[in-house]
Amino acid sequence: MTSKPPAGLDAAAFMRSHWQREPLLVRKAFPGFSDPLSPREVLALAGDPDATSRLVRRRGTAYSLEHGPISPSRFQQLPRRDWTVLVQDTNHFSPGARELLARFDFIPHARIDDVMVSYAAPGGSVGPHVDSYDVFLLQGHGRRRWQISRQEDHRFVPGIDLKILERFTADEEWVLEAGDMLYLPPGIAHHGVAESECLTWSIGFRAPTDAELVTGFLDFLRDRLAPAGQYRDPGAAPARHPGEIPPGLVAHAASAMESIHWNGALLREFTGRFLSEPKAHVYFTPPNRPLTRAQFAREAARRGVALDPRSRLMFSGTMFFLNGEAAEVPAKARAMLQSLADGRRIAGPVEAPREFWDVTHGWYLQGYAHAGETP
Repeated sequence: MTSKPPAGLDAAAFMRSHWQREPLLVRKAFPGFSDPLSPREVLALAGDPDATSRLVRRRGTAYSLEHGPISPSRFQQLPRRDWTVLVQDTNHFSPGARELLARFDFIPHARIDDVMVSYAAPGGSVGPHVDSYDVFLLQGHGRRRWQISRQEDHRFVPGIDLKILERFTADEEWVLEAGDMLYLPPGIAHHGVAESECLTWSIGFRAPTDAELVTGFLDFLRDRLAPAGQYRDPGAAPARHPGEIPPGLVAHAASAMESIHWNGALLREFTGRFLSEPKAHVYFTPPNRPLTRAQFAREAARRGVALDPRSRLMFSGTMFFLNGEAAEVPAKARAMLQSLADGRRIAGPVEAPREFWDVTHGWYLQGYAHAGETP
């Protein structure tokens, strides 16, 4: 069961008219919005070695970047304005951020990037830039002024680590307050500046490029192909030009490439593995004192079962994919595992066939799933 979309956003109409097409401002998309994390908690999370954080400072039109973790003493050295802290993947750390992400369940989980939060002192900004992904910019505590541009000039300022646009001419602008939300499709240049101390939540959705898909598929095939042939040239005449590649060798290479074949099932398996692969920095922690299969089934039947916040579970037809691997799923467990993939948790009490508990207990032992609420 999916969560209710943001207020004032008709999911079907939005996907039809705005998704990947046009920006959309939604006032009071989250009436009475309460930030999943307070400013103090965001800054504390920026110092967590398990989190990915950045500090961006602005001095006039110049920007500088520092990578985290960021210590509390560093914040004490900063001026009262013109700096921003960004923390990625807050949905891995905050139940509130996960609930926020669930409000966008009308978009396939295969497209999810993360929920990023930015804490900004007055005047804080990361500069005018353009993204290659869809993003919902939800304003939390404080106010931020957003400017957008449909300009085609996407040249960046050279010589700095940040991809800041060399030229930016705004077409439209708004000041967003708590609960207001701005959707931006890929390629729309935008510039946000904090008018007061503020938090902004960026719910991002990525799509793989064709280059990423092709490169990933070739890597996938490499591990599954074992061509048996080898070039041979018995009876070849003496070489007149030893530096020349023999035409027969070129022809043999072409023949070997033409022998590579794949089918729809192999493509589906690759796609599932590729899209469910967690980010490179993600790791899972198995339980210290694991429950037996019977203990897990009893506990999860009572309290429910949930995916770990870092887990990515998806399905295509009868095939299931978890964290970059194809999962063996008995037929009797598929319906409930589809529900788990859709909702990321199944609340207790849970009545399920033994095959469901067999699968989820195996995932629990690897740290991919939990009995009850996620930790």
